[in-house]
Amino acid sequence: MTEKPKVDLKVFQQPKKGNYYCGDSYFYQQTEDGFICALADGLGSGEYARESSKAVMEVIEENVDGSIDTIINKANDTLRDKRGAVLGILRMDFSEGTYSFTSIGNIGIVVVPAHGKKQRNIPVAGYLSGYPRPYNVKRDSLHTGMLFFMFSDGVNERTLSSNTFVSKNLELIMESFKQQQPVKYDDDTTFIAMKYG
Repeated sequence: MTEKPKVDLKVFQQPKKGNYYCGDSYFYQQTEDGFICALADGLGSGEYARESSKAVMEVIEENVDGSIDTIINKANDTLRDKRGAVLGILRMDFSEGTYSFTSIGNIGIVVVPAHGKKQRNIPVAGYLSGYPRPYNVKRDSLHTGMLFFMFSDGVNERTLSSNTFVSKNLELIMESFKQQQPVKYDDDTTFIAMKYG
């Protein structure tokens, strides 16, 4: 019997200085067939930003088997009377050996193939606020040893160019990331590192 594919995951999250609530929310789930990870950043910061981002995560949790299109449409609907939110979604299909992702607004997604250069996704501008938004879903083949990074705009992307991110060890990657962060954060900050296989 072969061991089912596994996704290793590490998360760092910190609210903006002076805030108790972090306006970023994330959700992930692995099943026998696949894996999903999502990160939302509510507009602004504090309690109301958190309310919006959590509402999006609740939609994803309730529709975890739905397509990315279904999830985005339902997430958009739930934000009709709330502050908006930006959103990134990554899904892996173990049986098909593929991954797909989308990013609306300033949620960064970086893919590092097992042997190859870092690939930065350019998010679609805008945010979810109850009105239809254009977005693109990128699909590609999934290979053992791939790294995926998802992060909110509190992350200084220049940090991600560090040679440390060439490492395949998530503990080392996360420790390096933490050491390069400021003592106090000018924005809500979430950094999710994932390794497939």
